[in-house]
Amino acid sequence: MRVALLSCYELGHQPHGLAMPLAFLERAGHKASAQDLALEPLDEDVIRAADVVGISVPMHTALRIGARVAVRVRELNPRVHLCCFGLYAPLNAAYLRSCGVDSVLGGEHEAALVELIDRLAAGERAPRPSPVTLSRLDFPPPRRTGLLPLRRYARLLRDGREHLAGYTEASRGCLHLCRHCPIPPVYGGRFFVVAAATVLADLAALVELGATHITFGDPDFFNGPGHGLAIVRELHRRWPQVTFDVTIKISHLLRRRDHLPELAALGCVFVVSAVESLDDGVLARLDKGHTRADIDEALALTRAAGLVLRPTFVPFTPWTTIEQLVDLVDFIDREDLAGCVDPVQLSVRLLVPPGSLLLAPDRPERADLGELDPGALSHRWTHPDPGVDRLQLAIAAIAAAAAEDGRPAALVFPAIRELVHRASGRVPSASPKPLAPRPPPPRLSESWFC
Repeated sequence: MRVALLSCYELGHQPHGLAMPLAFLERAGHKASAQDLALEPLDEDVIRAADVVGISVPMHTALRIGARVAVRVRELNPRVHLCCFGLYAPLNAAYLRSCGVDSVLGGEHEAALVELIDRLAAGERAPRPSPVTLSRLDFPPPRRTGLLPLRRYARLLRDGREHLAGYTEASRGCLHLCRHCPIPPVYGGRFFVVAAATVLADLAALVELGATHITFGDPDFFNGPGHGLAIVRELHRRWPQVTFDVTIKISHLLRRRDHLPELAALGCVFVVSAVESLDDGVLARLDKGHTRADIDEALALTRAAGLVLRPTFVPFTPWTTIEQLVDLVDFIDREDLAGCVDPVQLSVRLLVPPGSLLLAPDRPERADLGELDPGALSHRWTHPDPGVDRLQLAIAAIAAAAAEDGRPAALVFPAIRELVHRASGRVPSASPKPLAPRPPPPRLSESWFC
């Protein structure tokens, strides 16, 4: 079987969504080519010759691009078996099938992909496997041969220098049921660890490729704190010069506070945490499991441990008020977090994909979320105050312009803060000036987005 795997977008890192299925296929005796369409054009000759084409759609942006790619693949090769796999595939199965996709796989999908190709290779009628598989897998080390080099992807920016960055995952899925997150509708509160030996083999491969920094892409590194800590301890023992970053929930930062100094000592240069909102009412609607007071405490704990906290936000929801937005930008200003928040974060609008837990029949929020827009692959809601929607568009324009010309977040933030204050009818007070210039906090060169 001639198999071609395609990635459309994975947050600026070498696509793990290809590397892991490539490894499963290779172990099963199948050869597959790989292309990252975020950085290279579609090889139409490869598509015309393929028996199976798989498109990785681990996030919303990748899904939207992947759906267009699926249509093009079907035009180039009407007989091909076309499969979409990844987190967003089962959430949008009906739409993908309307784009010519034959099979949709999500959850722990790699073994199901191998089984699908095995059956096609045996001449069996094309099966329609279950869209979601939640079986524990025996993970091989991801196969990075044939992928683009790390220098083509996001780098760690720290102390005025660039460092090659790699990406891996020590676990998948999540124990938590945050209502706006795309993971719970697929995983249902389950998570699966990747064997430490497999992760360490991947780390060795990434270091061999030149990585001096590692992003652990686990939805929450402290879903299994003992597992994660054992891996980064061994990472530091073998390659003490290699740094890393992780994503950890606010509630886990509080519950596992004793581990934070060790994380810093092992080389963690920043922690990403999905703060989402500073308003307790909005946080309750999203079922985030933390409060405004918890956010303040987590920020103090990470700073005391020597860790940089990089919060992410969903500032615009149907329940957001202008006063909440003023509070948010003033919080960022007061806590000197402007360099830790990518401008695009301040423009993020609540995404409500099909299957979102926010759409459960018993949830009062459902009435605020509008109808499904098939083209946007999300429910299209409007804010009861049109001024809030206009403000979101204005901030998005500032963030897009900043990304285009490469301006640092700290230099962009004052314009966003002033815009928010003026939308509330007030003139912003002057920001307190730091006593002495400080280097920007560490970050990746690719802004976080979905």
